[in-house]
Amino acid sequence: MRQFSFFDRLCNVADSALKTTVGIYDTETRVSPAASIDESNMSETEQKHAASLMRINHTGEVCAQALYQGQALTAKLPNIRQEMEQAAQEEVDHLAWCSQRINELDSRESLLNPIWYASSFAIGAVAGLAGDKWSLGFVAETERQVGKHLESHLEKLPKQDNKSRAILKQMHQEELQHAENAINHGAAQLPKPIKTAMGLMSKVMTKSVYHL
Repeated sequence: MRQFSFFDRLCNVADSALKTTVGIYDTETRVSPAASIDESNMSETEQKHAASLMRINHTGEVCAQALYQGQALTAKLPNIRQEMEQAAQEEVDHLAWCSQRINELDSRESLLNPIWYASSFAIGAVAGLAGDKWSLGFVAETERQVGKHLESHLEKLPKQDNKSRAILKQMHQEELQHAENAINHGAAQLPKPIKTAMGLMSKVMTKSVYHL
């Protein structure tokens, strides 16, 4: 297997950042869980609300993608780096599914995505430098918080929006698997202040992206 230099990995990160923030995803993604589900009749208000929730979920996946890329760049052990890169690739499916659903709901992705990508990438890179067990700890906690958001949005979606619901259910299942994988690879338990700070940052993202 080819060993990539730090410069090679840096180029890959830049390519991923550009694709993620402008909405260009790999064509070989899995078919959306909503592909075979018929569109539901929703009022204009319900459709707008569903689109805003899916925009939040999309930005959450942008942040996850950036976190993984930052960690992969600075991870010390090759197997941990490979694990991060694989997880980032799986998140591309989630990005594509959310983006497609947002378009179907006649809306757009968040204008703030570049800002959230940059901040999440920085956190991931610092976590990677701190050590692989802490890097994995950030993954486990991030995925746990994403899971809670998805559970909340499943309840907040219009009852008849089965397409969005199918996407979020599949995402929820896979995010929990990512968290479990991180724990199995030796994730450290993050201190409570860091968990609290991550939760506050998540709330700021949710509030701002719902509208922008």
